[in-house]
Amino acid sequence: MLRKILTSCVIVGTINSAYAQTDSTAPVSPAPTITGSVDAYFRYNFANPSDGATNNFTSFTNSQNSFQLGMASIRADHSFGRASATVDLGFGPRAEEFSYGDPNHPTLFAVKQAYLSYAISDKFKLTMGKWMTHIGYEVTDAYLNRNYSMDYMFSYGPFSHTGLKADIKLGAKSAFMVGVANSTDVVAESSSRRYALAQFSTGTSDDQFKAYLNYQGSYGGSFNASQFDVVFTETLTKQFSIGYNGTIQSGQKKGTSSTSWWGSALYLTVDPLSSFGITLRTEYFDNKKGVVGAPATSIFDVTLSPNFRVGNLTIIPELRLDAAKDAVFEKNDTSPSKSTLTGLLAATYHF
Repeated sequence: MLRKILTSCVIVGTINSAYAQTDSTAPVSPAPTITGSVDAYFRYNFANPSDGATNNFTSFTNSQNSFQLGMASIRADHSFGRASATVDLGFGPRAEEFSYGDPNHPTLFAVKQAYLSYAISDKFKLTMGKWMTHIGYEVTDAYLNRNYSMDYMFSYGPFSHTGLKADIKLGAKSAFMVGVANSTDVVAESSSRRYALAQFSTGTSDDQFKAYLNYQGSYGGSFNASQFDVVFTETLTKQFSIGYNGTIQSGQKKGTSSTSWWGSALYLTVDPLSSFGITLRTEYFDNKKGVVGAPATSIFDVTLSPNFRVGNLTIIPELRLDAAKDAVFEKNDTSPSKSTLTGLLAATYHF
């Protein structure tokens, strides 16, 4: 009996030794890359309406005379061979406003992005999951924007897409993306409604000029919807750059005429020092037909945002003027006004 036990132990030990030797030659998965950011701000609208109105019709800064947390984010990226994955979580009012929640899946509020990718070749990659939209100039993470307050085009365009997309490299600086996704900003969807996505990007060999042609659309059934969007960036010198974003979104319910809104924005950036820069944003937003939730009028806004940088910390004192064709803002006594002035102090940090 003892001999049988010893023999079994020798066999098991031999197998384990052989497995260990084989496993030690297997590729070791690298550690994931962890990054994150946090932002906070204080906003004061100088009209200070007595009824508590904020005179704000854009995303993420709907407060008055109050210190606010924007968002705390933590992101993990990992790749192994041709496969990769990203998990990007956000907490705070900015994250909640970005991620439309599903009552049946309340934890989805925290998921900014979560996707898996597989590179079939060096020029063809498939991605499935939820990712931030390719449409527009501005992005959700505050530290990646030069202006802290958001423009109208970002606020009423798509935030995210959940679906499947393919990224195709066409050359050294050109690429094409095509995909299919749930309805805009919807993570969990029971209907069969789907959106087609596309982007063509290109640029000069020195990356001084870049261009992005963006699209999303859905057709058939009870309504049609589409959005065409362009983004151009030009680095004129080491200290001066220009950005442009133009977009038009159209929709048509069955049996009705088509309606649309559109916008156009110019970004002028000067960086005289590595520790200091300033960005001027001008935007025209036309929603006269009342297609989206903003007032049914046209609005011109000008935003001046100095950026003081200390390492990964950026401090942004901002001044913004919004002027509308119609009296959609409020004065202190709540009487209507065609314009409003807002001051903001923000800070962002990333690691």
